[in-house]
Amino acid sequence: MDSQQAAGGTPDGTGTAVAEPKAKRERKQREVPRYHVILWDSDQHTYDYVERMLRELFGHTKEECHQLAEEVDIKGKVIVLTTTKEHAELKRDQIIAYGKDELMKSCKGSMHATIEAAP
Repeated sequence: MDSQQAAGGTPDGTGTAVAEPKAKRERKQREVPRYHVILWDSDQHTYDYVERMLRELFGHTKEECHQLAEEVDIKGKVIVLTTTKEHAELKRDQIIAYGKDELMKSCKGSMHATIEAAP
């Protein structure tokens, strides 16, 4: 018996086939769509109100809140959070339900917020 036959093969090159293990298929990770929560400017709300609301609802630092309040005042709108659709809807609703600014007599209610798909 020669070495090929001892190893399970035959002298003519035919022999027992050994199956190669299947390569593991990489799972394709799906990306969860992201949404921006957009706060819109309002002349009926003070910087104090905007900063307090952002701290309470989003946990931003005092400095971040002031920067966002300035941006919404100057540009007319600001992105305050980018997250999943469900979380964005919740945060938008919390802004809308936050209540009026007691420091402004002309204030009739909460600020306005919307969500939009992030690019």
